[in-house]
Amino acid sequence: MRTRRHPVRAVSLVLVILWSVVPIYWALKSSLQTESDARSRPAQYVPVHPTLDNFRTLLVGNGDLASGIRQSLLNIVIECAAATVVTVTLAALAAYAFARFKFRGRTVLFYTVLATMAFPPYTTLIPLYRIMSSAGLVNTYTGIVLVYVSGFLPLAVWVLHNYFTSIPESIEEAGLVDGANRLQVFWRLVLPLAIPGVISIALITFLFGWAQFLFPLVLSTDLSTQPLTVQIAALQGRHIVPSTLMSAAGMLAIAVPAVIALGFNRYIVNGLLAGSTK
Repeated sequence: MRTRRHPVRAVSLVLVILWSVVPIYWALKSSLQTESDARSRPAQYVPVHPTLDNFRTLLVGNGDLASGIRQSLLNIVIECAAATVVTVTLAALAAYAFARFKFRGRTVLFYTVLATMAFPPYTTLIPLYRIMSSAGLVNTYTGIVLVYVSGFLPLAVWVLHNYFTSIPESIEEAGLVDGANRLQVFWRLVLPLAIPGVISIALITFLFGWAQFLFPLVLSTDLSTQPLTVQIAALQGRHIVPSTLMSAAGMLAIAVPAVIALGFNRYIVNGLLAGSTK
């Protein structure tokens, strides 16, 4: 017997989708208009004369605004990529050690690492700033990457740990019998079997890093290391910026995570689902 869907549920779903999509569409529309068209009355809900001039101004134009956007775009790519590489590397090694090695305090240490995910991340903001300041790592890529890694590592260890424990130990034992050492077994046998988990953690880490705002806002006070998210927020206070350029900058910030989320959604979801069960 087929059940009828409750109309309230359908209406609620439509409202939630509209609430999420309409602001993004309006920003995209504004980014494809001139300032006069964007401010015309009545409002244009579809660009009459779409143009890419706003994006060209930001990406290849001259002036402090364009150079600042390009520098911050480079910064966020470097910081997110470096944090992803370091997080995945450390998480893979730590997760494999927790999954296969027997040592005193292993269980306590593992659950201590996982317990850090229960704390609101911003409770560590001031201590981390003081540590980075005393180490001279404020306004450096290294400081921002280390903070990102400290926040992303517990989740990565948890997911990869579940992957490694789901791999039969007989595969590793066969490799050891054939003369491979433990590192060779990990690199040539275990890690290839856990590639879905590695890909999912790499993508999630990159997306988490791209979405960061408060930590880089505090740890980077000048353009040399400020990511795109912080630079866009700072534009309104330092420049008189046309709304169309602001919209174009916002779309640049959205574009990369949107492409990753849409293009690699299957890897993210399948990787997390497979890694969460044994």
